[in-house]
Amino acid sequence: MPVVLYRVDERLIHGQVVVAWGARLHPDRIVVVNRDLANSDWEQELYSMGVPPEVTTEFVEVDEARRHLPAWRNASERVIILTRDVATMINLAQDGLLEGEEINLGGIHHAAGRRAVLPYVFLSEQEERELHDLAEAGAHITARDLPSSRRVELAELLRKR
Repeated sequence: MPVVLYRVDERLIHGQVVVAWGARLHPDRIVVVNRDLANSDWEQELYSMGVPPEVTTEFVEVDEARRHLPAWRNASERVIILTRDVATMINLAQDGLLEGEEINLGGIHHAAGRRAVLPYVFLSEQEERELHDLAEAGAHITARDLPSSRRVELAELLRKR
């Protein structure tokens, strides 16, 4: 099965991902692409606590994720890939690796320099440029916090400026 979800969500593994998206997509593996977590056993254990035992969790740096992405796409497992921020997803997408894939914005929260575009998505001007660049590189960007929510296309998100 292919990767069933690419998601940018600052909270990474949490209830919406495990319960809502998990029930809809039935993942076998959740891969978190984050340098700090890839090197922190205790944080990996903390994030993995809420994941059902039949779902494998993996924490990798972006270079390792880029190397494994073709295998994850061609494996029999259903894989969810999570990044904490847009910049990491852009790094994952280099060299066209995410061309034709849908990237879900699921939870980018309020911070200095960000403006609300949806109740669960706040973007800085830099993040807006990065998302535009990611779309120009062939990725399909949408926002949707839950699988039952309406998909919001990138053009609509950026129009709200």
